[in-house]
Amino acid sequence: MDQANEHNVTVHLTSSLKSPGFPRPRLCKLARAICERFGLKQATIGIAILTDGEITELNKRFLGKDCATDCLSFDLSNGRDDAPRVFDLAVNGEMAARQAHSRGHSFEAELALYVAHAMLHNLGFDDSTPHQARRMHKAEDEILQQEGFGSVYNKKRRPGRSREDPGR
Repeated sequence: MDQANEHNVTVHLTSSLKSPGFPRPRLCKLARAICERFGLKQATIGIAILTDGEITELNKRFLGKDCATDCLSFDLSNGRDDAPRVFDLAVNGEMAARQAHSRGHSFEAELALYVAHAMLHNLGFDDSTPHQARRMHKAEDEILQQEGFGSVYNKKRRPGRSREDPGR
């Protein structure tokens, strides 16, 4: 668990992965930076790094899709504008490892992309149309570059081709 910072943003991060060198501090810092960028002064964010099987179960349970996906996001806030935001994010660590390898960047950067993507969904971004997707992916890359991960989404991706995300 990462304690609250001066903006009262608390990040809880858990992982089902057994991989060494897990980037816990950087992912917690990323979540806080996204909150700060969008003016969230109070938030509690849970991030779970899951296996293909675990995220498939969540995808099936909540979206009715029986397949793995890169990330799922849940806004558990109570709906009042003045209330703290509560987000739960599920990101697929096994998919991140595969995608990072195939695209030639770090596992940490791919995980950061999934966290940013899930956070942006909870902050009102959508990627269901080409225009919305371009806007969202531009924001992801701006955030990831600012946080030292580099341009992850657009790196080595051909136009019109999304990342491995059959669950959406």
